[in-house]
Amino acid sequence: MGAQLRVYKRRIRSVTATKKITKAMEMIAASRIVKAQRKVAASAPYATELIRAVTAVATGSITKHPLTTEAEAPTRAAVLLITSDRGLAGGYSSNAIKAAEKLSERLRSEGKEVDTYIVGRKGVAYYGFRERKVSQSWTGFTDSPTYADAKQVAAPLIEAIQTETAEGGADELHIVFTEFVSMMTQTPVDNRMLPLSLEKAPEEEGAKGEILPLFDFEPSAEDVLDALLPRYVESRIYNALLQSAASEHAARRRAMKSATDNAGELIKSLSRLANAARQAEITQEISEIVGGSSALADATAGSDK
Repeated sequence: MGAQLRVYKRRIRSVTATKKITKAMEMIAASRIVKAQRKVAASAPYATELIRAVTAVATGSITKHPLTTEAEAPTRAAVLLITSDRGLAGGYSSNAIKAAEKLSERLRSEGKEVDTYIVGRKGVAYYGFRERKVSQSWTGFTDSPTYADAKQVAAPLIEAIQTETAEGGADELHIVFTEFVSMMTQTPVDNRMLPLSLEKAPEEEGAKGEILPLFDFEPSAEDVLDALLPRYVESRIYNALLQSAASEHAARRRAMKSATDNAGELIKSLSRLANAARQAEITQEISEIVGGSSALADATAGSDK
């Protein structure tokens, strides 16, 4: 019984130490969510105005720019997948990877070849373990991305969309990331960034029936698009990185809270088992004392006779 009690106590100490770690990680993740949310909100106005500017140029001119014109028969697509660098975040990375796999299957079913670009060590490890080709990958900044990181990721994607498909370029550019909806809800989404969709442009021009303004572009609409669209891609990727970072912290906070609660329940269960083992040990010792006392009394009575 004594050995069993020592085992229970050792397990209780181990689980208690783990509970302290998960609780600390939960608090750290909770504090980082607020900062990530602020960054997402701060990036929204710039992204909104940039989209309006690009839409104005694209709809206000007859220029056929390669970044806004649908290919007649697209044969190649680039997919950017955003995952995390670290684990202990529940199903955050795995859900994003599943969404990317589903998107890639759909694109292949449409007869398109898929080039995969990955952000985050979890995605890189997933594709590397399965020996799948990755065009390019980036790691080390998923929990706190900067605009410089977004520019670094955007550069090869912009180059791919500007290159002829026959020379290794891409006709379409898709991005898969985790959208931060709330503290409890984070949803993996896949969006097509390029060619730019202009379906909602009329709604953004103003009230219904309003006369749309005419624009003159200097030096030309094509040059303006050449300057604006790379910024558009960078801003979209930056916003996706920020949303993914906030989602990662929220998922980690939720996972660590669950782990902390489970550790508490396990400690209670082990404590009950330890108390039962200690009680059994005490009962056994009392029984041995009583038995020994009875034997001694019987021996003494026999000697008196």
